[in-house]
Amino acid sequence: MQKNNLKRNLVLGILFFLPVAFLLMLYPAKHNYTPLDIVNENVEEISKFSSESEEEIQLSEHITILAFLGKSPIDNKTAVFNLKELVYDSFIGFKKFQVVLVMPYGTETETEKLQKEIATYEDLRFWHYIYGSEEDIKSLYSSLKVENPLKNDLSTDDVFVIDKDLNQRGRIDNRTEKQIEAKKPILSLNAYNCIDVDIIKNKMSEDIRILFTEYRQKRKGQFNSTTRRADDLKK
Repeated sequence: MQKNNLKRNLVLGILFFLPVAFLLMLYPAKHNYTPLDIVNENVEEISKFSSESEEEIQLSEHITILAFLGKSPIDNKTAVFNLKELVYDSFIGFKKFQVVLVMPYGTETETEKLQKEIATYEDLRFWHYIYGSEEDIKSLYSSLKVENPLKNDLSTDDVFVIDKDLNQRGRIDNRTEKQIEAKKPILSLNAYNCIDVDIIKNKMSEDIRILFTEYRQKRKGQFNSTTRRADDLKK
C-alpha cells in the first residue's frame, strides 16, 4: 500500500512540476526576445497632408503602416485588400495602431469608390486616407529608406512600418539561417511588398507583433534590450 501511495505521489509530482519547469524555461525567452530593428530615423511627419477625417492624422505616437497608392488608387486594389485583410483586421485591437494611405490631390473621388469596395460593416476608424501635393509626397517618400523609387504615378507596392518615434522599422539582416551559414552578403528588409502574400503573412505580421511586444514591455517596465539600428552594422 505504501509503495502504491509513493508511486502515485511521484507521478502526481512529476505531472505538476513538468509544466511549471516548462514555463520557467520560456519565461526568460519572453523577456529577452530580439526587438525589431530601426533601419531609418527621422521619418517626415505628415502635417502637410490633409484628410477628410475630423481628427488630426499624424505618425508620431502611433504604430503606422504607411502606403502610397498614387494617382490611380483603384489600380492598387490588390495591395489595399491585402493590407485590409491580412494586416489591418489582425491588429485593429492594438492601441495606437493605424494604416495611412497616401494619394495626391485630385484622387478623392476614386478613393471614395475604393473605400466603398473594402468597407462593409467593419470598424475603419484607424484606416486613413491622406492627400498632398506631388512635392509633399516625394518629400515624405525621400525621408524613408527605400530600395525601389516611386513609380511615375506616385505609387509603390512597398509598405513601411513606422514606430511612435518616427523611426522606420524592419530587418537589418533578413538572411535565412542557410544563407547565414553559407556566409551570403547581408540582405536588409526596409519595406514589405504588399502584393506578396507570403511576405505580408510571414514577415510583416511577425514584425508588427514584435513591435507591439516591445511597446507593451516598455509600458510594464520589462523592456531591457537595446534596439539595433542600421548604423550598428557599420561599427
